[in-house]
Amino acid sequence: MRITTPPAPVGLRTVEDHRASVLAAAAAVALPGEAVSIADAVGRTLAADVLARVDVPLFDNSAMDGYAVRLDDVATATEQNPVELRVIADLPAGSSEEPDLGPGEAARIMTGAPVPRSATAVVPFEHTRDGLQVWDAPAVVTRAPARPSANIRRHGEELRAGAVVAPAGGVIGPLQQTAIAITGVDTVLVRRRPRVAVISTGSELAAPGDDLARGQIPESNSVLLASLCTEAGADIVSIDSVTDEDAAFAALLDRATTDARADVVITSGGVSAGAHEVVKNVLRDRIAFVAVAMQPGRPQAFGRIGDTLVFGLPGNPASVAVSFEAYVRPALLALQGRSEQQRPTLRMPTTAGWRSPLGRTQYVPVTLDRSDPSTWSVQPAAADGSSGAHLAAGLARADAYAVVPAEVSAVAAGDLVDVMLLS
Repeated sequence: MRITTPPAPVGLRTVEDHRASVLAAAAAVALPGEAVSIADAVGRTLAADVLARVDVPLFDNSAMDGYAVRLDDVATATEQNPVELRVIADLPAGSSEEPDLGPGEAARIMTGAPVPRSATAVVPFEHTRDGLQVWDAPAVVTRAPARPSANIRRHGEELRAGAVVAPAGGVIGPLQQTAIAITGVDTVLVRRRPRVAVISTGSELAAPGDDLARGQIPESNSVLLASLCTEAGADIVSIDSVTDEDAAFAALLDRATTDARADVVITSGGVSAGAHEVVKNVLRDRIAFVAVAMQPGRPQAFGRIGDTLVFGLPGNPASVAVSFEAYVRPALLALQGRSEQQRPTLRMPTTAGWRSPLGRTQYVPVTLDRSDPSTWSVQPAAADGSSGAHLAAGLARADAYAVVPAEVSAVAAGDLVDVMLLS
């Protein structure tokens, strides 16, 4: 990896500084909480700690199918010298019986069933001579339990009522949902989903599948942004494409911020230095237009209109995708109070080299090679192995971004690179 001290970028904002300004604005308009059923909570972000309503386990219960016994009765049991016990009860899961075991007595018990208070261990069927049999047949124990309370899950040993099951700021997945349900909680407080309006700008845009006139291209940014926002936990309230006419764009923006009550508006295109930059023409006095030291995605716009966060992203789909990951996704997660706002990043070797623009943080779509579980590697996703910002079609093969620092001018095969995982 070729490392050079770059000159201070004149007039360019760093990625970190621009992200910090975005997150500061998002923190000022964090979304309120709402109560939802745990059945509907997957994918939502907790607005408050979830506290256990009951102890876990709720009572002493058996961890095995077998026999509840008094440890003293079977402490000497071996294959050569088994111990025979009289079975006085049958305890399936859900049983409310409470048999009192006397010397030489046992109860057949199934996993999850309450353990009698007089029992001090559970012997699994595998440690008896005949295994599972009719409930009142004698139990012939061939291996002694290893310790007191063997195969018994004691009341409250995992969690006590009032303890934190899942912390605020965490996202609820199937495992968290299950843990919450186990503690007797049926309703949780989560952040409201951000309401997002997407506007693609450009007179050259045509709907995917339309016949294309000379100079037209298929519009893809709204598809990309809507999908990325949904994955980040947002609700899409409107999706529009508009020509480079100031009045038409202004009308869509007003509709998004008033009628649709969007928390976030994301535009693509119209933020650079050209002659027909519609977003800049309409919003130059209301939000900030900046150049960021990154490739792709150098021109950026961001600000607040009332309580609505407005992002102006470049028009190239690859730039849109990278800009979303760098700024929009963290903001959407911050609005939801998410404790983790960045994608996970790993360091791994690349099997191909490329050049990187000195003084600018570079985001290269890469493909992961997971064939060796002990050493993952990456290579540029573009078919020709290059890293050009315009190579949008290569996104189909990308499942991560290599993030190259501003002081690096070239990456060589075998170099370790920071890789932002997308899944």
